[in-house]
Amino acid sequence: MNLNLSGHHLEITPAIREHVLSKLSKVKRHFDNVIDVNVILSVDKLKQKAEANVHLSGKTIFVECDDANLYVAIDSLVEKLDRQILKHKEKSSARRHDDSGKHSAAE
Repeated sequence: MNLNLSGHHLEITPAIREHVLSKLSKVKRHFDNVIDVNVILSVDKLKQKAEANVHLSGKTIFVECDDANLYVAIDSLVEKLDRQILKHKEKSSARRHDDSGKHSAAE
């Protein structure tokens, strides 16, 4: 998994980088086929924003969250991302094990 972490109007400190890495390990634990993750952290006056683009095999997932606290925004971003990746994983495994469409078309 390649991680690209950037900040707009924000310097990425080692503490922020470590927090993002520890939270994204949860996503990596649930789904191994993550190719690339781009995370953009930005600050606008009183709003802290976190965005993520995750490239999977055959799909790209985009998630964004904002909050007054950057760490809370990162936490909610990873929760949303984890839900969407698990949903994608369930759909792809259901398609793989479902033979109903193949046999009905051949008959």
